[in-house]
Amino acid sequence: MTVTAPPEDESEQLPQVAHASWVARLKRLLPALSAALLGVLLYVSFPPRPLWWLAVPAFACFGLLLRGRGWKAGLGLGYLFGLGFLLPLLVWTGVEVGPGPWIALVLLEAVFVALTGAGIAVVSRLPGWPLWAAAVWIAGEAARARVPFNGFPWGKVAFGQADGIFLPLAAVGGTPVLGFGVVLCGFGLGEVVRLAVAGRRTRTVRRSAAIVALASVLVPVVGALAARTLVSDKAEDGSVRVAVIQGNVPRAGLEFNAQRRAVLDYHARETERLAAEVKAGKVAKPDFVLWPENSSDVDPFANADARAVIDEAADAIGVPISVGGVVERDGKLFNEQILWDPKKGPVDTYDKRQIQPFGEYLPLRSLVGAINSNWTSMVRQDFSRGTKPGVFSMAGAKVGLVTCYEAAFDWAVRSEVTDGAQLISVPSNNATFDRSEMTYQQLAMSRVRAVEHSRTVTVPVTSGVSAIIMPDGRITQKTGMFVAAHLVQKVPLRSSETPATRLGILPEIALVLVAAGGLGWAITAGVRGRRAGNA
Repeated sequence: MTVTAPPEDESEQLPQVAHASWVARLKRLLPALSAALLGVLLYVSFPPRPLWWLAVPAFACFGLLLRGRGWKAGLGLGYLFGLGFLLPLLVWTGVEVGPGPWIALVLLEAVFVALTGAGIAVVSRLPGWPLWAAAVWIAGEAARARVPFNGFPWGKVAFGQADGIFLPLAAVGGTPVLGFGVVLCGFGLGEVVRLAVAGRRTRTVRRSAAIVALASVLVPVVGALAARTLVSDKAEDGSVRVAVIQGNVPRAGLEFNAQRRAVLDYHARETERLAAEVKAGKVAKPDFVLWPENSSDVDPFANADARAVIDEAADAIGVPISVGGVVERDGKLFNEQILWDPKKGPVDTYDKRQIQPFGEYLPLRSLVGAINSNWTSMVRQDFSRGTKPGVFSMAGAKVGLVTCYEAAFDWAVRSEVTDGAQLISVPSNNATFDRSEMTYQQLAMSRVRAVEHSRTVTVPVTSGVSAIIMPDGRITQKTGMFVAAHLVQKVPLRSSETPATRLGILPEIALVLVAAGGLGWAITAGVRGRRAGNA
């Protein structure tokens, strides 16, 4: 007699099938979710948070996520990593004009990170892949710093390292070498973890692979420690006493022209307040005074009343002032720094060379207007570019001018130093971006530039944060935001050049060539492997 088992209840099978399907979908989504979250982790490593070290595990995990995958997977995961990183990092770009331009910028910039992710995936099968992968990342940053619209370097890994142990690498080869060191250490750490896990399973690890992985972690750290000898705040050409003026800006409620005039009056008033303190013996008299970008949006060459206000402030303090003005000349608009002598008036100028797309000029104006006519009002008239470096002679010191957005560009800062600057000033106007993280991100850039070129860097800002930065990257004084204030300090003048200053673009070119070599090797090996398989 045959006994048959009763059929299983189909109602019990359905939840099991649904659960298995849900788990399978989750597993497929896990890499994408991980990529986005790792991008957020990289963002968290940036100022104003002093969590620079988080960049290392972010790249360690990102490298493991991409290792062994195809270029298409690397492209998609790289794009999600870029979105996770850049969406919160650049949220300040939408403070005044709304989320449209912010989202558009992030979607575009994340394409570069996507292409970088594809490249990292391609080289991840090579021996010593952390080296090739880190070079590919720097190549991606190099491209992003140049195109489109003359590039957008904001978010370079180097700019998140102002508080970190890797910072001295900036003096070796600038932001490319500093960023390369951080990314290489991260990818190396990921490979160390991978080999350790594999070794526990198989009990065997190739010695050469272990050595390369450990070297990838240790070489950047040891190199950064060794590079500390290049970092010094010793005065080489004497010292000067510099004053940084932050006049503040009026809050909403004033008509456009009244707002501009109020900003000028505020900076003149703060300078006169400093002059009164000097006269009373409360503060030592500075050798010169630095005003921020846009401290006189009323053209002092065309408006006698604006000129009179600046003359009075210069006469009160009795030393030269660098004034940030908006000047119209021959029908062209310039973002200009004006050297104002207390007796002679304006004696020298510097016109900003790296002007900001969609901020100081509007690319594709007709297309942008067709999408949203309100967006064209962001820039009613395009600014023109300057053509020459700006180094003012102020009280015997050579002061290099790097206006706001220019601080993000390697060439713009280096050109002032190679033109003789003994001190760098980064006059800025961050009032448009309210209390966002933008001002802290830009301040970190200035700290990296101080170490890169071994120069004191002053940062006069209309509404804060203004600061004085030593050549070793330390902030010795700073203001709050949206307050009127002044900073006065004796700072060192330096004329020696770091390796980064002397080498200029060469380290970046070398890293791009390393990336190209790794990609060429990986692609050639892949083609040969497919041909052998077909044969």
